[in-house]
Amino acid sequence: MDNAKQCDFLLMRYVPDPFKNEFVNIGVLLIAREDEFADVRVTRDWTRVRCADPQADIDILEALESDIRHQLQSSAESRKQIVDRLQDTLSNGLQLSDPGVLLSDTPSEDLQRLVQTYLERAKPQREPRIGARQRIVTEMRTAFESAGVWDALQKKIRAAKYTHRGDPLKIDCGYQPNGVIRLFHAVSLATEPDSAKVLAFSYPPLVEGIARIEHAKTELTAIVENDLNREDDAVHFAIDTLQQTSINVATVSELPSLAERARRELRL
Repeated sequence: MDNAKQCDFLLMRYVPDPFKNEFVNIGVLLIAREDEFADVRVTRDWTRVRCADPQADIDILEALESDIRHQLQSSAESRKQIVDRLQDTLSNGLQLSDPGVLLSDTPSEDLQRLVQTYLERAKPQREPRIGARQRIVTEMRTAFESAGVWDALQKKIRAAKYTHRGDPLKIDCGYQPNGVIRLFHAVSLATEPDSAKVLAFSYPPLVEGIARIEHAKTELTAIVENDLNREDDAVHFAIDTLQQTSINVATVSELPSLAERARRELRL
């Protein structure tokens, strides 16, 4: 511990009803006192928040991570000023705890340990099944995070902006390097091969809408499971349907190379 840095850590809490004095931990901030390190992590599991408040806006809560990280790492203010301002500006539904003190040789690793301690639920003896599509979404996020580009991507892109009012489709993520918008969407062909038809049906009007509004071309890649049985009639039909609509198909194992291309194109 000779090189240990003195750090402050704060918990970000979601408070659905301030009068009940009940809260759910949703984030951790770790800030070195005499070092450049300052970072934040927000939970990936919103089950407890949804239980506490079924009307919680998860999209806004997820966006807090990028916003707070940007403030911590790019503001000219002191870290204390930033924390004080966050305390003042967060809504009544969000609060920061009093800071705790931590000595750390490796702040980034200790931040992850704090996440495991305060944000992750203890696994039950029988872990509930995670949806197949959601597993692909998680793999996608992990790959883009590892490449350092996740925060630069647009998430949950509403197709209705470009197609028709009421279109429920939200594309998982995407970015625009130049004159083309690259989109990525998880599709579980192992469990929901029919979802390929929905995506293929929505894609042509999406392309037209993006060309009209953004003046850009569109490239959509459907991310599917590894080791699919491509001889299966349903899987074969789903892949053929996607490709006939000019939708690229890539497996989870190809995500690192797609993320690396994004890093190069975004110059990060």
